[in-house]
Amino acid sequence: MRDYRDAKAMAKALRETLAARNTEISHSEALEIVARQFGVDTWNILSAKIEAKPKSDVVEFEQAVPIVRIFDVPKAQEFYLGFLGFTTDWEHRYGDNFPLYTQVSRGGLRLHLSEHAGDATPGGNMVVYMKGIRAFQKELIAKDYRYMKPGLEDEGTRLEVTVTDPFQNRIRFMEHKD
Repeated sequence: MRDYRDAKAMAKALRETLAARNTEISHSEALEIVARQFGVDTWNILSAKIEAKPKSDVVEFEQAVPIVRIFDVPKAQEFYLGFLGFTTDWEHRYGDNFPLYTQVSRGGLRLHLSEHAGDATPGGNMVVYMKGIRAFQKELIAKDYRYMKPGLEDEGTRLEVTVTDPFQNRIRFMEHKD
């Protein structure tokens, strides 16, 4: 997923895409459009953010990517790709007849699925905060997945949809109520 540090590449891609559709814009116009996409008024403001060097004593975390233990690739694909609607970003095996290690994603959520012993413990539990949980739950029910029909639970300050994969890994999708 790109962030503000990729702004120049995004502006270039925007210009190339528009040019392929016979619409020409200048490089500076493309930079201004990208800046507005990141919620700032001008390219100069975004450029200052890009050029700012982080302080050495600032701790900054990026998104965590859980590793989920799987044992059966077709069952994992049926659940994560078919039922939950993820897409495969990449797959890795050390050779023929080796365990699979893969990344799947949907929206801003990334998961690593692994057949490797020791990468994760089956029966794990994770919480995923999200927006649009009602639509997500309706989408899951509409797929008529034979092993699960998750409900929408009202927990007072949040709504939850809980699913369990074929390997007993549980994912609790949560949305805070406004």
